[in-house]
Order: sequence, then C-alpha cells, then structure tokens
Amino acid sequence: MVQIEPLEVSLEAGNQADSALLDDDGRPRRTGTFWTASAHIITAVIGSGVLSLPWATAQLGWVGGPAVMVVFGGVTYFTATLQAECYRTGDEETGARNYTYIGAVRAILGGANAKLCGIIQYANLVGTAVGYTIAASISMPGHQEGRAASTPNGHNVPCHISSTPYMLIFGAFEIVFSQIPDFHEIWWLSIVAAVMSFTYSGVGLGLGIAQTVADGGFRGTIAGVTNVTATQKAWRSLQALGNIAFAFAFSNVYTEIQDTIKAPPPSEAKVMKQASLLSIVATSVFYALCGWMGYAAFGNAAPDNLLTGFGFFEPFWLVDAANVAIAVHLIGAYQVYCQPVFAFVERKASRRWPDSGFVNSELRVWPFAISAFRLAWRSVFVCFTTVVAMALPFFGVIVGLLGAISFWPLTVYLPTEMYIAQRGVRRGSALWIGLRALAVAGFVVSAAATTGAVANFVGDFMKFRPFSG
Repeated sequence: MVQIEPLEVSLEAGNQADSALLDDDGRPRRTGTFWTASAHIITAVIGSGVLSLPWATAQLGWVGGPAVMVVFGGVTYFTATLQAECYRTGDEETGARNYTYIGAVRAILGGANAKLCGIIQYANLVGTAVGYTIAASISMPGHQEGRAASTPNGHNVPCHISSTPYMLIFGAFEIVFSQIPDFHEIWWLSIVAAVMSFTYSGVGLGLGIAQTVADGGFRGTIAGVTNVTATQKAWRSLQALGNIAFAFAFSNVYTEIQDTIKAPPPSEAKVMKQASLLSIVATSVFYALCGWMGYAAFGNAAPDNLLTGFGFFEPFWLVDAANVAIAVHLIGAYQVYCQPVFAFVERKASRRWPDSGFVNSELRVWPFAISAFRLAWRSVFVCFTTVVAMALPFFGVIVGLLGAISFWPLTVYLPTEMYIAQRGVRRGSALWIGLRALAVAGFVVSAAATTGAVANFVGDFMKFRPFSG
C-alpha cells in the first residue's frame, strides 16, 4: 500500500506508534535475529576480496599465506566480541544504546577518538563502495572475455572489453536499491547476497580442486613468488597483507548491524557474539579453501581475481553463473556498506531542516521509501562512486589499500580501547597488557601493509590513463 508519511531517518527513525511497538529507547521495535545478523555479517565479510586470496597466498607462500589468514580471522573475531560489548554504555541489557560505530566511540572514548573513527570509517565505506563497483564491472563482462580466450588460440590473443558500460549498469541498479531506507529493511537483500557469496566462492573452490586433481598435485612454493625483484617481492607481500585484512573487515558496519537485533533477553551483545562466531568460522573456512586451493591450482601464477583474471575459462555455464552471483552479491554488499553513510547525511539534514517537506516527507512502497532529498542525495552518491571507479579501476590495489588503512583503527585500536574503558580494565593487568600489545602489533601490520599498497597504487596509476577502462 502506498502512503505518504514523515521521513524515518535511517537507523535513528522514530514514530508515534503504539508503545507496544516501540523499544526501550522509544524507537520502532527491532526485529533482527541471530540469523539476520549472521546474514548481514556474511554479506559484509565475504566480498569479492575472496577471489584475490589465491594471489595473496602466492605472494606469501605456503607458510606465510595460511598463517596470516588464520591470524587475521582470529583477531577479527576477538575484536568483534569486544566491539559487541560496547553497543550499550554500561549494562549490556539496560544501558543506553549506541546506534552507530562513531556513536559508541563518542559515548565511551570521547570526541578526539570519535573524529578519528568518523573520518576513517566513512572514508573506508565510500572506498569500499568504489571497490565493489570496480569488482562488479570486472565480473559482469568476465564471461565474454573468458569465451573469447577459450577459442582456438584465444589464450594468445588479447581480449579486452571496456568495464565502463558495466559500471554504469551497476550504478543504475544501486540508485534503485539505495531507495531502501535503512538496515532494517535490507535484511532480505543481505540474505540473497549471502547465498550468492557462498555460490561464487563454492564455484571457485570447486574449480580449484578440479584443476589441482587434473594437474596431479599441488603447485606453489614455501616462500611464494620468487621471479620478481626483492623490492617487488616486499611491496607485493605487504599488499597481500592488506588484501587479507580487507577480506575479513566488517567492523565499520558492526555496530549498525547490532542495532537491528531485537531487545533482550538475550542481550544484543550475546546474540552478536554468536552471529560473529558463526560468520567468521564459516567465512574463514571458505577463505582458507578458496585461497589455498586457488594457489594449489595455479601456484605462483595465481591471478588477482580467480574467476575473471583468466584463472578459469570453462565450463562456460559454471563460470558464467559464478560471475552473475558475484554481481548480485555486490549489489547487496554495496547497500550494506553504504547505509551508514546514507544514515549520517540524512540524520544531519533532518536535524538541520526538521520542518522541510523536501527532507522529511516520503512515499512508501515496500521495500522502498522515497523522499525528494533521499532520491537526490543517494543518487548523487552512487554517481560519485561510479565516476571514481571509472577513473581508478585497480581492483586488487584498491582492495589492499582499503584493508591496510582501516585494519588498525577500526578493527583493532578502537574496539580494544572501548572495551578497556567500558569494562574498567585495570591498568597494568595481564588483560590490559595483552590488549595494548595487540593494538601495537595491529598498528605495525597496518602501517606496513599501507606502505606496500600505496607503492603498488602509485605504480599502477602511473601506467594507466583515467577513464580508459
């Protein structure tokens, strides 16, 4: 049914509904569960980065690759449990809610850390949207390039299809889906996206196993790629760290996902920890299998995108299906990562112009809620990310750079600092020392990976003409 009603600002909406339909904070009752939270996390975590894991493993070798993957998975889960404890300030069932990541940081740590969180979080979210646009534009024409390369002598004939039209198509889809108002309304899109992520990851895994069996054994070496200079080896190894960090990243939307879970009991923190465990275990197993089997199949020649980097050409129908699944998944993942950005701007606009019909009146046709301001602002945002993607279509390098820059502040530093403050961890205690050591180690890894990613980005940028993709 179509109706006109006041705008519900994403994640902070309120209405005059009966109190039985409201939560303890006076906002519409949340209905999220363990399963919907798990779907959101899996959609956020299992992104196109999984397809670059064979390349990352190739840079680090059979020892370094698996070790780094296990460590990043463990650290991500551990810090996620700390972040879950900070959704409510004080008591985990009755304390004041923190609706966003930056809100939690502001309430627990104060203004300076909140500014750090806001700058890095929103820059990372926008950058991820750009990265997903690039990834989708690579997968969408992938079947055409694969078919051309699989023709007689096709492997030796250059085949390039412009990614620009596919970026525009992807952007058009995102303009439509961006009219879904908030996290609460995209649960079904996350479920579809999660299924798609397992679909294309499973295809990559299956093809990797088949290739390994056909070759009669595993490829690869203990130290990884060796046919490069020492400097190139160092830069590429550091970029691989960033790629793996990006593959596990979801802290920048974690609190926003937790804000969709229905009120206690059980507490939102308990449900979120359970959802995090399931999601991280499931994705880690998939990452390990896809990354390691992809490396086993191609060895040090593993491409930076397993399905579109000419890793596999046939069977055509299976590779085509996987590329379609990637595109569908990225449509959903784009929305998961952009909702906090949408919410931030719309919240500010609603507070600045509370009586404006342009900002605060909307037309609802499920699952969409269209207002003049939302239509204009979100469309401009999608167009912006599309144009940036067209100018800088470096999938592997963008993935590494985003993961490297955001890993320490968003995944390690802020969650540990909030937990120390929230739980009053005694200075000098074993737990305090352990958390501080983790933060220092995370900073060293993030700084090193950022250095490598920047070096590779500059190298690729110097060879590329913008908008020529």
